[in-house]
Amino acid sequence: MGHHGVLPGGLGRWAVLVLAAGLALTACQDGSSDGAAAATTTHSTSTSAAPTTSAPPTTPAAPTTPAGAPVHVHIFEGDGETYGVGMPIIVYFSKKITDASAFRSAVAVTVNGQKVDGAWYFEPSQLSEYALEAHFRLPQYWPGHAAVHVDMPLTGLSAGTGLTFDNSLTLDMQTGAAQVAQIDGNTDTMTITSDGQPVKTLQVSLGKATTPTYLGTAVVMAKSNPEEMKSDPGETPAYDIEVPWSVRVTNSGEFIHDAYWNGSIGTQNLSHGCTNLSPADAEWYYGFAQIGDPVTFTNTGTGQVIPVEDGWGDWNADWATYSQGGLLPTSGG
Repeated sequence: MGHHGVLPGGLGRWAVLVLAAGLALTACQDGSSDGAAAATTTHSTSTSAAPTTSAPPTTPAAPTTPAGAPVHVHIFEGDGETYGVGMPIIVYFSKKITDASAFRSAVAVTVNGQKVDGAWYFEPSQLSEYALEAHFRLPQYWPGHAAVHVDMPLTGLSAGTGLTFDNSLTLDMQTGAAQVAQIDGNTDTMTITSDGQPVKTLQVSLGKATTPTYLGTAVVMAKSNPEEMKSDPGETPAYDIEVPWSVRVTNSGEFIHDAYWNGSIGTQNLSHGCTNLSPADAEWYYGFAQIGDPVTFTNTGTGQVIPVEDGWGDWNADWATYSQGGLLPTSGG
C-alpha cells in the first residue's frame, strides 16, 4: 500500500509514523506492571527455640545468581485497568530471547478464575527500547465484563542459550463491555454494538481508490484530542494540522477522527486511509471507545489487510497461523 499523506479531504496513515512511535511509547510507560515483580518474593522466618548448646558458626550460603545474561520483562497493560475485548496482552523483552519454551510453560492466564488456552505470538518490538515483544490472545475475543489474571513466574528460567529471565510479573485487568464496530465501505457506515446490542450507526468516509483504507480488524490503540498530523516530506501542499477527536487504530497512522472539512461523509470515500466522521459523531465515538475495542473494516476497495505487526493487528492472522507463535514458533520453543 502506498504512502498516504494527510490532506484536506481525508487525513491518512503514513504521515504520522513518528507520532505513532511516540504515542505507543507513552502508552507503554503508563501501563507498567513491573511493580508486580516485588510481590512474587516471599521471606520466611524461623520460629524454632534457640539451641541450648553452642554450635560452630556457619557461613551463609551465597545467593544464587541465574546463569546467563539477564532478560527483563515488562507488561503493557496496567493492574486494575479496563480494556476492550479485542485487547491482546502485550509483553516486552529487554533482549531478543531465542527460546520461548520455558516462558510458554510457566505463564498462566485465567479468565474469571478459569485457566484459558490461548497463544503467544512473538514479533519485532514496535518500541525502540525493547528487542522483542509477544502478544497473547484467545481464538475469540475476551468475554465482556471479565476478570483477567496473568501469572509470569519467570525469574531464573531460561530464555535461550546464555539468557535468563531476571524478573517475575503478575497482571490483573478487566474487560469492559464487548464494544464491536463494523465499518463497511460499500454503505459508508460504521455499525456499533455493545454486548451484542445495537448502539449506533454512523456515517463515514473511507480511503479513496488511490489511498484505500486497510481491510481487516484493528484494535483501538489510543485517543488524542487533538492529534497533530503532518504532510510527508516534500508533499505539496504541505500541512501541519491539529485534528480533533482522533482515535488511533493502527501504528502506521490510520485513525477514526473528526473530518469537519469533508462534505461527502456517508456518500463518498475521499480520505487518505483514515475513517472520517462528522464532528458530532467523532466526539461521541471518542468518548465511547475503549482502548482494546475491535474495529473490523470490509469493502474498502483493496485486498490489503492490516499486517499482524502493525499496531495490534493480532486478529488478522487466522488461529492456525497465530498459534504457531510467530518469530519463536511453538515447535522450536
